[in-house]
Amino acid sequence: MIRKLLIANRGEIACRIIKTARRLGVATVAVYSDADAGALHVQLADEAVHLGPAPAKESYLDIRKVIAAAQQTGADAVHPGYGFLSENAEFCRACDSAGIIFVGPPAGAIESMGSKSAAKRIMEEAGVPLVPGYHGTNQNADILEGHAQRIGYPVLLKAAAGGGGKGMRRVDSADQFHSALEAAKREAMNAFSDDLMLLERYVVEPRHVEIQVFCDKQGNGVYLFERDCSVQRRHQKVVEEAPAPGMNEDLRARMGEAALRAAHAIGYVGAGTVEFLLDASGAFYFMEMNTRLQVEHPVTEMITGQDLVAWQLAVAAGDPLPLQQDDLTILGHAFEVRIYAEDPDNDFLPATGTLVRHRPPKEGDGVRVDTGVQGGDEISVHYDPMIAKLICHGRNRREALAKLDRALQQYQIAGVRHNIEFLRRVINHREFAGGRATTHFIEDHEREILQREHELTPLKCAAIAGYLSEREECNLRARAPQADPQSPWHTGDNWRGNLTGRRRHSIDHRGQHAEILFARDGETLNWQSRDTQGRELSGEIHLLRGRELALVDGRRVSFSSVDTGQGGSIFIDGTQVEFELLPPDMGEAGDYQQGLEAPMNGTIVTLLVEAGAEVEKDQPLLVMEAMKMEHTLRAPAAGTVQQFFCAAGELVDGGRLLIDFAAESQA
Repeated sequence: MIRKLLIANRGEIACRIIKTARRLGVATVAVYSDADAGALHVQLADEAVHLGPAPAKESYLDIRKVIAAAQQTGADAVHPGYGFLSENAEFCRACDSAGIIFVGPPAGAIESMGSKSAAKRIMEEAGVPLVPGYHGTNQNADILEGHAQRIGYPVLLKAAAGGGGKGMRRVDSADQFHSALEAAKREAMNAFSDDLMLLERYVVEPRHVEIQVFCDKQGNGVYLFERDCSVQRRHQKVVEEAPAPGMNEDLRARMGEAALRAAHAIGYVGAGTVEFLLDASGAFYFMEMNTRLQVEHPVTEMITGQDLVAWQLAVAAGDPLPLQQDDLTILGHAFEVRIYAEDPDNDFLPATGTLVRHRPPKEGDGVRVDTGVQGGDEISVHYDPMIAKLICHGRNRREALAKLDRALQQYQIAGVRHNIEFLRRVINHREFAGGRATTHFIEDHEREILQREHELTPLKCAAIAGYLSEREECNLRARAPQADPQSPWHTGDNWRGNLTGRRRHSIDHRGQHAEILFARDGETLNWQSRDTQGRELSGEIHLLRGRELALVDGRRVSFSSVDTGQGGSIFIDGTQVEFELLPPDMGEAGDYQQGLEAPMNGTIVTLLVEAGAEVEKDQPLLVMEAMKMEHTLRAPAAGTVQQFFCAAGELVDGGRLLIDFAAESQA
């Protein structure tokens, strides 16, 4: 039996493992970097050990430091979570050498699946169906292009050592091949220190269906059914569900048995996931095997009633599997969405900043939130920008989807941009709601799913007016002298000796400027707005004190708000309204900077042109990396790159001037 468990990870997965360990009576040890000294996983664990500076290579990825932390605290087992060291065979062997139980598969199994090309060969021998492709080691660009011609376009370039969409490119024609290969190799080297590429035929209109497998040290194995992870963006999963829509029992059994053959072929132990592409005819092809617990494991837990982390700890301690295949049944339906700090309006760039508010929906009745953050925490550039996973379970798919939509409406996040509105558009799209989504879903419906809904509607204007009025009244009361707190001069209702006073504020709502005017009469607020196009709106709002409710033009709605420093974030009737207060227009012309700024904090990977180069519109100028993703800065117009203010390898802050650029008309 495991008595003390060190979690070699951070964030929501560390918190999730700690909760199960605590329920089982297992003591826990957290590890943390400088950036995570006050993190939630550190607070939840029984003990915590500092590993080093914020960069993962100097803390969470330092095998020597993690082993030393386990030895120092007397931990008899290490759970790697996912990411970081979870699929690192060297780390597994280091645990074995130190006499520490590694909660995961043997090092040999990790190595077998760590190389996609080697994995394909093993799967072929085990009789697991494969997509036609090239899995050899000859990386000559012309040789690879020849294999692409043989396989037939479109083809998929994949990093052999990769995962999570890194080093992956779709190539539709021969003229795109070499540039795509170069970009994929560069990204793979940056992410995995290995740029070996393999090629596969790109299966058109596929679904991404994966099977959860579990094996023990006695040679037993089961599959805990399937998850559909078809909705993806840049090969990163957005929504996961279990069971897969439209799955029949025969196909489920054939895929489950193929997944178990894959696991037994490499002597697997513990929790693993075998991922398949499933086409419209019911044919399925092996993609890869993840030799760890998956991010989306909670949907499997919800439909089986099992705790997979508890299973992991039992199997790692040498116990047989708790259940056999015939004991497992599917109970209802479950969805999971990943809530990220990112800006869907700006090509999903990762967002950094302080979580001024983090208020998840109430858990229970089929709603679960796995998170590693709380209000006041900093979302930094050093780690993945996931804020939480929201999981909802219902008696059937329709009920689970309705619960998910409601929970997303109730989720309140302020201080950083996030993807909640985007997720709601995804799950409410007719194709997804009908269970017909493929891996091309977002690409095929981009115009509908990525629509910008930032018009200043009457409801939004009323919310901003109500927030501003309440803020002013609170400020006045805070400044009121104790000797005369009831003086009318210290109220926010615009009392005057003669006429009623009116307030005026200039605001910016996601790039839209407007004036908000309001006058207060007791608890009633009359407001008007005027935007830059001269459009006018007006209405009335009545805030119900002591409760998060308001009457807007006679309609009762939920209402809460939070000050974000430069403005406010308001949550009204399931809608979030963010705005900034603008300084008064004094008629002064602002300075114009002819340059390109860093869109976020990150590291410059490479400069793609020389200073002085003449470039075309949209030509790539530099590549930067942030939060495990590469981002390309492109020319906004035809012009000249006059000067770079950064160098490859340099860490830069968001908003910093990187390039002095002159458009053709300015050059």
